Amino acid sequence: MRVLAAALLLSLTSPAMIHGQPAATQPFDVVIINGHIIDGTGSPWYSGQIGIRAGHIEAIGNLESDPRKQSTTKIIDAAGKVVAPGFIDMLGQSESTILVDPRLPSKIYQGITTEVTGEGNSAAPLNATMIAADRAGYDHLKIDPDWTTLRQYFARIERQGMGINLASYVGETSVRRMVLGDADIQPTPAQLDQMRALVRQAMQDGAVGVSTSLQYAPAPYAKTPELIAMAAEAGKYGGIYATHMRSEGDAVLESIDEAVRIGKEGHLPVEIWHLKAAGKSNWGRMPQIVARINAARAAGIDVSANTYAYTAWFNTFSAFIPPWAHDGGDAKLIERLKDPAQRARIRKEMLDPKGDWDNEWQEIPGPEAIQIAVVQNPELVPLQGKRLSEVAAMWKEDPIDALCDILIKDKAFTNVAVFGMDEPDVVLALKQPWVSVDNDSQGTAPDGLLGTEHPHPRAYGTFPRILRKYVREEHALTLEDTIRKFTALPAQRMRFTDRGVLKQGMWADVVIFDPQTIRDLATFEKPNQLSEGMAYVLVNGVPVIADGKMTSALPGKVVLGPGYSAQ
Repeated sequence: MRVLAAALLLSLTSPAMIHGQPAATQPFDVVIINGHIIDGTGSPWYSGQIGIRAGHIEAIGNLESDPRKQSTTKIIDAAGKVVAPGFIDMLGQSESTILVDPRLPSKIYQGITTEVTGEGNSAAPLNATMIAADRAGYDHLKIDPDWTTLRQYFARIERQGMGINLASYVGETSVRRMVLGDADIQPTPAQLDQMRALVRQAMQDGAVGVSTSLQYAPAPYAKTPELIAMAAEAGKYGGIYATHMRSEGDAVLESIDEAVRIGKEGHLPVEIWHLKAAGKSNWGRMPQIVARINAARAAGIDVSANTYAYTAWFNTFSAFIPPWAHDGGDAKLIERLKDPAQRARIRKEMLDPKGDWDNEWQEIPGPEAIQIAVVQNPELVPLQGKRLSEVAAMWKEDPIDALCDILIKDKAFTNVAVFGMDEPDVVLALKQPWVSVDNDSQGTAPDGLLGTEHPHPRAYGTFPRILRKYVREEHALTLEDTIRKFTALPAQRMRFTDRGVLKQGMWADVVIFDPQTIRDLATFEKPNQLSEGMAYVLVNGVPVIADGKMTSALPGKVVLGPGYSAQ
């Protein structure tokens, strides 16, 4: 019945019928002419004109004699440029910053029109205890969360307006914190039922699946059976299991096996976020990683991955601290860092190459491979952009002591860029046919509150950088396949059946750019620089970039998951 009702609704609201009149009598809102259409499927470009009406692609082809084109007032001449579907960011992190600057300039100047977010932690579910524990982050962005569910959060961002479309997973960490807090404990059967209920509610609210980020406390405390239970609930609603795996370093193959098991036993597809071979001891292991995933796929497991294609990752500085020290949350972590005996234990475990945890200290060449990126404490702002080795020298401290003292002074808020990957591994991952692209950074802006931060350059440059470096300069990828990785492939994985390709009836998320000039400008030294080359970016048929300039329009929509219930 739901399918029939949805089909009837689509027939009443599709571009074939506008205000009760046949669409053929209505002028297009926009017509794009003279471009090379790369439709997202991986096929070669073709010539044609695209007519857009009421947010959808209404016609593609030779529209010269079409009366709807004759009366169209907005004609975009794309001569010498590519016309492609808007890019889909498979992990975007903008759930908070979209409330600060809903235009999200760093995203749209890359051609991103849809973002998927919710890495382990999601905007909801929320309760008062979680809000209090995370107050430093909310205060940093001057946000007062007035929602507790994903449904309420989605209503909030749509009410204020959005520069791009946004979809979200429900984070297993968020679900765990709602029931168990930040403690290193296991759920009772009754508590596990409470967690299942929270996942069910989130899927009905519109989540696209359930996600984990198993490196960051309290997520490592969750055992595999717990994760399978949460994934199975999402799977019942057609959702996906997405994961920042338990290890991306020494235990990466075992972590892939765990993700595959969760997908198999939870009966749902698996998406591995930001695939990598992390740490100097693992450089050169990407062929093994690819082989392990290919073997799972050959065995019938629907598993795929994405990458941002830089050799440095970006995460919370506190991830360098062993998981046991996070038990009870950031306040308890800081207490332990201040205690000489506990700090000595932390140091000993960080220096032990044989530990049983994902030890990032053992994965880097040295403290010079860590760049301080974003801090909350105003006194620490001068450290943004500096390497940990520089800070240690300034403070006349051992680098591990400097790391611990930064966490204490910044209430464990600090984010860092970590140079821990090898370029050949990055390229091999990017080339895989089942690998799409993620920004893995929140939407930001070079000015205002967000412009005071020092993000990873991927926040501004991921998609144009791939087009510049790996397509135009190094010829590691073809343009058509790269567009597929940006559009149809992620849409297929996320079950976005009305986005991701240029086809009649689809939402008109469209980018227009010159493949010979598009480029990223953001660097690790100067990251707050918008990419160049997007002549037009349309979100749901409305230009958010026109003639290379931001329009400040907010036409984005929440993209709801398959389990959504209107209630």
